[in-house]
Amino acid sequence: MTSLVPLSEENQETVWTTRELLAAGWSRRALARAVADGSLARVRQGRFVAAGTHGDIVAAARLGGRLDCISLLAMRGVFVHHHSHRHVQQDPFASRRPPAPRDVVYHWRPSSAPRDRAAVDVVEALAQATRCQPPRSAVATLDNAWHLGLVDEADIGEVFARIPHRFQALRPLLDSRAEAGTESLVRLLLRQLGCRVELQVRIDGVGRVDLLVDGWLIIECDSEQFHGSWPVHKKDRRRDMAALERGYATLRLLAEDILYHPDRVRAALERILAHGAPGSTPESSTPRHRDRPT
Repeated sequence: MTSLVPLSEENQETVWTTRELLAAGWSRRALARAVADGSLARVRQGRFVAAGTHGDIVAAARLGGRLDCISLLAMRGVFVHHHSHRHVQQDPFASRRPPAPRDVVYHWRPSSAPRDRAAVDVVEALAQATRCQPPRSAVATLDNAWHLGLVDEADIGEVFARIPHRFQALRPLLDSRAEAGTESLVRLLLRQLGCRVELQVRIDGVGRVDLLVDGWLIIECDSEQFHGSWPVHKKDRRRDMAALERGYATLRLLAEDILYHPDRVRAALERILAHGAPGSTPESSTPRHRDRPT
């Protein structure tokens, strides 16, 4: 790509018009050559994006819209529960927009994004994703975006200022300490069961655990991405043994079960919790050797 349009993270979400490129010093011959060699990609008549632009942004730009909602968040690395369709923001007053393909969801609303941007900002995407997802999934998405540092508490307040009042009940459920969307989903499930749940608790001799339930049950939410190797399995088993020595029981839930078999997970948790703390752990109180959560 020529230096007239330097490659950067920001401009990989920018759509340039022919007029803008000519004004920046491109000749029509240079523009045609850049398209031919792949330095620029033509997304629509007279509209171009930089080489290397993410495929979802290119697809949204080809439709004359902006990448939006759970699609934008997934591209940013934020947890979303279901992502089978591409979500695209469209200006409700726009003309000559093609019908949405079968795998695309249009969101017809104004956007605060600049005219030349092919993606909405994270706050706007979170507001739309909160409306598009079931409540628990929406909380998990908001938790994860907050934990990753893509938004702060003020931004979360802005998200809820942009959505109908009926969603305000979700605000007190958020917790940025959750390190994965699956942790948020399990936390909400346990809350519904009436349990006392603490996040990211550090236990002396064991380390930091995902969830501590009613002071005795450690729940770890394991995925293949982070728990797929034998060295990690060995470390996990030694941690579980150390926890049991200190009066804790450990339950390792698989991410795929949390995501796709929640009823099975709920039923198992109900049975496990009905048995109470193992051994002589007194009245499910806080066991010894435990640091307070930070």
